[in-house]
Amino acid sequence: MTNAATPPAAFERYNAKDAEPRWQQAWSEAGIFATRNDDPRPKYYVLEMFPYPSGRIHMGHVRNYAMGDVVARYKRARDFNVLHPMGWDAFGLPAENAAMERRVNPRDWTYANIATMRGQLQSMGLSLDWSREIATCDPDYYKHQQRMFLDFLKAGLVTRRTAKVNWDPVDHTVLANEQVIDGRGWRSGALVESRELTQWFFKITDFAQDLHDALGGLERWPEKVRLMQRNWIGRSEGLEVRFALSEPPAGAPTTVKVYTTRPDTLFGAKFLAIAADHPLAAAVAARKPALQHFIEECRRTGTAQAAIDTAEKLGFDTGLKVRHPLDPSWLLPVYVANFVLMEYGTGAVFGCPAHDQRDLDFANKYGLGNRPVVCPEGQDSESFLITDTAYDGEGRMINSGFLDDMTTDEAFRAVADRLEEEILDGEPVARRKVQFRLRDWGVSRQRYWGCPIPIIHCEDCGAVPVPVADLPVTLPDEVSFDVPGNPLERDHAWRQVPCPSCARPARRETDTMDTFVDSSWYYARFTAPWLREAPTDRGAVDHWLAVDQYIGGIEHAILHLLYARFFMRAMRETGWSGVAEPFAGLFTQGMVVHETYKDAAGAWVPPAEIRISGQGAERQAFHVKTDAPIAIGPIEKMSKSKKNVVDPDDIIASYGADTARWFMLSDSPPERDVIWTEEGVQGAARFVQRVWRLVSTAASASGEGAADAALRKAAHKALASVEEDVERLRFNRCVAHVYTLANALEEALRGPVSGRAAGEAAGILVQLIAPMMPHLAEESWQALGRPGLVAQAPWPDVNRALLVEDEVTLPVQINGKKRADVTVPKDAGNAAVEAAVLALEPVQRALEGREPRKVIVVPGRIVNLVV
Repeated sequence: MTNAATPPAAFERYNAKDAEPRWQQAWSEAGIFATRNDDPRPKYYVLEMFPYPSGRIHMGHVRNYAMGDVVARYKRARDFNVLHPMGWDAFGLPAENAAMERRVNPRDWTYANIATMRGQLQSMGLSLDWSREIATCDPDYYKHQQRMFLDFLKAGLVTRRTAKVNWDPVDHTVLANEQVIDGRGWRSGALVESRELTQWFFKITDFAQDLHDALGGLERWPEKVRLMQRNWIGRSEGLEVRFALSEPPAGAPTTVKVYTTRPDTLFGAKFLAIAADHPLAAAVAARKPALQHFIEECRRTGTAQAAIDTAEKLGFDTGLKVRHPLDPSWLLPVYVANFVLMEYGTGAVFGCPAHDQRDLDFANKYGLGNRPVVCPEGQDSESFLITDTAYDGEGRMINSGFLDDMTTDEAFRAVADRLEEEILDGEPVARRKVQFRLRDWGVSRQRYWGCPIPIIHCEDCGAVPVPVADLPVTLPDEVSFDVPGNPLERDHAWRQVPCPSCARPARRETDTMDTFVDSSWYYARFTAPWLREAPTDRGAVDHWLAVDQYIGGIEHAILHLLYARFFMRAMRETGWSGVAEPFAGLFTQGMVVHETYKDAAGAWVPPAEIRISGQGAERQAFHVKTDAPIAIGPIEKMSKSKKNVVDPDDIIASYGADTARWFMLSDSPPERDVIWTEEGVQGAARFVQRVWRLVSTAASASGEGAADAALRKAAHKALASVEEDVERLRFNRCVAHVYTLANALEEALRGPVSGRAAGEAAGILVQLIAPMMPHLAEESWQALGRPGLVAQAPWPDVNRALLVEDEVTLPVQINGKKRADVTVPKDAGNAAVEAAVLALEPVQRALEGREPRKVIVVPGRIVNLVV
């Protein structure tokens, strides 16, 4: 038995404010969610993406962690050794911004937020192993991250070089391409600039092929996420072609390399475009100031492909020309273009306007024309024209000399074969090549609140790794944000250190690591977070990984998941893990959305200040204090900016954590957005009370048992259905099965049901809700007189014999139109089925006294009457 206080007497209202803290204390004192690594039972690792400690949890957190908790509690009941930990993604710019605004230390702000959010999560009744709690800003965590950085460096997986980077002029830091959205910084919203800086990089490209190929084995990932990763990795098979300059400038290269996946369209070429940073562009700009000015303009666009794609396509005619590789007498103009990047491919492309929309827009802007060379199947090649829309599909070759009438695949091979045989300056004109869009991961960030990069720069020795014995390199305690930029650059006491190799004066690396590094391995640290001298216990990490079920938002489909997959491979290369993939199963839940409201002045108004009256088209909103009318706006993602946020603390205080969890799980399929409504929450609260009444009534049932068979069948059918759907994370369907059982129990309790059958059904009902509404389940379990905690009770066995249906319901059609349904014994013969059908009132009414010419019974499926 537990040491929780005795629950209220039967038929009293269930009191969540009283029950929930009691059961949370009972679970904590029993230590039932603490996980042992040496437990012999089969392991199951369920993990939700850990939160950033912003100060408050939001309803998205409630939904995310409620889903993971259902899985964790269910798997424990199925006798798995479940690992379900929690931590904090605690470094990053928001803390620095808060420090500047509030004039506090980011460390103090972060740890205060962690304390607040920990209490909020604990009030949800989550079955978390808090003994494994980690925070990425804790030196005990990032010490090991620095150790792995040094190991990656030694293994050749880290490099330092000068590169074009995206610079956020507001946050004063470098952004990865993925952190630039529509040309702006993902946090500041500032227009990103292109700069050259010396940066540290993780060589994720070393694993490009493996990262691409292994996606095929991630069968429990959403296909849309796998597709997004494939597109980002961007594997392509193409041809690297050299175009010869007709009159190369002095000191410039004589050829321009172009990588293309469509060599079949070479006869449609109208121009060559090179990046603003291409060596040829620099050579021309040296004698053309106007081109130098254009190059400077290009640099303001940033380096992210998304920004390039959305910017207006602009070019500068260099006056140079290149010879067509398939016809040296054919000269193509060379442009410097703002949509070509040196970091992608070769920094040069050939433009085929008829078959690439970007090239067509560019050609139309500069009057370069287009030449269709691929005609869709079934289209008349004589009349096929391109005007404003390019055709980028497959078909037959036209206007292409020796390629005419070939398919695009045949033409690809024919061009490759020919150009690989032709020689230019002693080398083949072209080579087949596999290319990846993926670039190395730049991890340098110019900010204070991040993991210090463990390198010391010495004028004599170069970049020297910090000795492992000297880790962690901790951040200085005192920090000032009075001046824009990285405070570590200005902290001379912290920055100036002796060189570990020669002992001469040297300086620390002042860049800190991208915070995506912190979240790229935390799931591995959870397997043995108490280790002081190593990042992982190899036995523990190999036992627990891959994570069996990972749950989080679709917004992390590229950034976090790709980096985590790289990190696992790098950890395997350096001996810290034997596992390649971090997450075996992935689920991406939808967002929590809510109506928006505005007052007469156009200011956003939070839901807590709104009173709703009326239904449907008659719904109106009023301010609760002034009674002023409020405009009801569209349903949108909950956000502080639009004030359509519901505070989980308010919901838990008003209704209880179980009500919030139940509503979040019941309202819609978990992969879709859930619309938060007061009516929905109230409905969930009513169901909580209904379950309590049903359990209380069932505990004292003593009927004769005439309803036992139907109730037992309903209970075991619900049990089997919930088992199937919780395994597939179809939580809303699990909720529906619970409602069905509750209805069956309520109906049975009105009739002659025995105490034994009622108790069995009520017990199953309680165990079905236990993963979803754990506090109510514990209270109900005790009310039924069951021993111990339901959180520790084994999952009930389904009685499969009770699932066998004795009857079957068949649709009845008359002349092909459905008229009724008939329910007959499963083993009924055709004559009995026919008699039952003809006795149905809807059938008699449709026949109007006539005899059917034929009755066709398809056993177990349908009955057709021909009149």
